[in-house]
Amino acid sequence: MSLLVVGLSHRSAPVSVLERASLAAETQAKLLQDTLAAEPAVEAAVLATCNRIELYADVDKFHAGVAELSTLLAQHSGVGLDELTPYLYVHYEDRAVHHLFSVACGLDSMVVGEGQILGQIKDALALGQELHTAGRLLNDLFQQALRVGKRAHSETGIDRAGQSLVTFGLEQLAVGADVADWARGKRALVIGAGSMSSLAAATLARTGVAEIVVANRTRARADRLVEILAQPGGTGVAARAVEMAAVCDELTRADIVVSCTGATGLVLTAEAVAEALGLDVADAVETPAAAPVVPAPADVDRHAAWVENGSAGAVRQAVRRATVPAQGTGPVRLALLDLAMPRDIDGGAARLDGVRLVDIESLAEASADAPMAADVDQVRTIVSDEVAAFGAAQRAAHITPTVVALRTMAAGVVAGEIARLDGRLPDLDEKQRAEISQTVRRVVDKLLHAPTVRVKQLASEPGGAGYADALRELFDLDPQTVAAVSRADLNDPNRGRS
Repeated sequence: MSLLVVGLSHRSAPVSVLERASLAAETQAKLLQDTLAAEPAVEAAVLATCNRIELYADVDKFHAGVAELSTLLAQHSGVGLDELTPYLYVHYEDRAVHHLFSVACGLDSMVVGEGQILGQIKDALALGQELHTAGRLLNDLFQQALRVGKRAHSETGIDRAGQSLVTFGLEQLAVGADVADWARGKRALVIGAGSMSSLAAATLARTGVAEIVVANRTRARADRLVEILAQPGGTGVAARAVEMAAVCDELTRADIVVSCTGATGLVLTAEAVAEALGLDVADAVETPAAAPVVPAPADVDRHAAWVENGSAGAVRQAVRRATVPAQGTGPVRLALLDLAMPRDIDGGAARLDGVRLVDIESLAEASADAPMAADVDQVRTIVSDEVAAFGAAQRAAHITPTVVALRTMAAGVVAGEIARLDGRLPDLDEKQRAEISQTVRRVVDKLLHAPTVRVKQLASEPGGAGYADALRELFDLDPQTVAAVSRADLNDPNRGRS
């Protein structure tokens, strides 16, 4: 196993960089195809969310893999390699497995314990399967990550350690008040109809808002979300869908706005918010935010040193996020929650009197010092145990084709000797022949049983990869036979499907 992950997230990069590096769906597909075309990689998968972009690959060379994956991320994100490199982190082999399992459990999320990441990991696996860039290693890895994440949520109280971004964002808007009390009776505008917007609409409905208006570029999707909200036995909230062109009009009647679209530009400008509230448009002009303090540019080869000496954390500590714009004064007339990446709502809106804006960046700041629950330690233990089990299983699987090839060779020897016996003793009856054949097979099976069981045990331990080579050398196994067994396992249509 030569698993490598290169990526950046809210823990390593400022939101301004994450916004620019975000990958559209078609860009993700092109990134995967180009990664597989690169010499060091034989498998690839990309995990792209609102606050992380990670490229996973099975590579045959570490340094070449780091250089190639970093370059590909820079090319497809549109952020120059020199600028992107200081924010990248690198994990290799067991550390890469540990990272993905931690991500799946919500330990690496902006809000610890949130469960939405499981759906995003599933989507990443599905894309890799659809494009045939995820092979045996990545199929096994992502499938196991999903199981580990589900185990963490079912066996511990990690859900209590944090909430979804929507819930956490609403809590920040409520400024310490009970969210249900704060939201009850208010009118909400939800911009977008994707998974995050749907979650936001459902959450708002449960809090007791009086009305939810859904705006989306594709009207049919907005209509569908409204139908779901209005289903019999649901929350009973009044809901209606509007065209995106009606957003400014709806803004004049809204108390809460949640926006999460895939737009590359602003959906709500500060000027539009000011006009909706009847404020002076000039007040909406935002002064430039303070530039983040970043470490000096580093070349790609330094990533290897960060992996080996564990100093990546020090690099991340040196990366500070840009200053969040100051909030306006006076009673809050309009509460804005921006969950998009890149951002949907102009940061300058936060400066307007009567406006409170919470976005991905301010959520990161608010959650940075959140206390760790005891459940988090339980999940960390689960992750460590599962990483060890996954590594052992992969190492054991690595030797399986060799063991199968050995038994195939032994079966061929037995068949050849039985045929030779038939030629030398043609007068044997069927009963005698069957008894001799069975005896020979039992002898061979007993001779091979202990060594093959033991070699699988040894191969599952750290450093056990060399046992497969030893078996092939000792028994002079045909490499083509071993490769054929591996290909048959890899081409199993039922293997690793989500």
